[in-house]
Amino acid sequence: MSTTPTRDLREIIREEPQMHRPILAALAGGPLSVPEIAQVLRQPSSEVMFWVMGMRRYGLVREIPEAGDDGYFRYDAVEGKS
Repeated sequence: MSTTPTRDLREIIREEPQMHRPILAALAGGPLSVPEIAQVLRQPSSEVMFWVMGMRRYGLVREIPEAGDDGYFRYDAVEGKS
């Protein structure tokens, strides 16, 4: 059972535009999975998932076609979109 309080989904989604720059900075070293991005940003994976999916929808990041050894898909910044 998690002891981390859950935030209102609207608040998490509202923060997405402010998270573009930190997520793209994390991806500057190469593709990362959502848990890896969350670790770099020190944010919950569940929130990072919303932000990355929003960025994917707008073409700022792309999913690497095959999952990594850990079973997670990795995401990379789309050139010229940052």
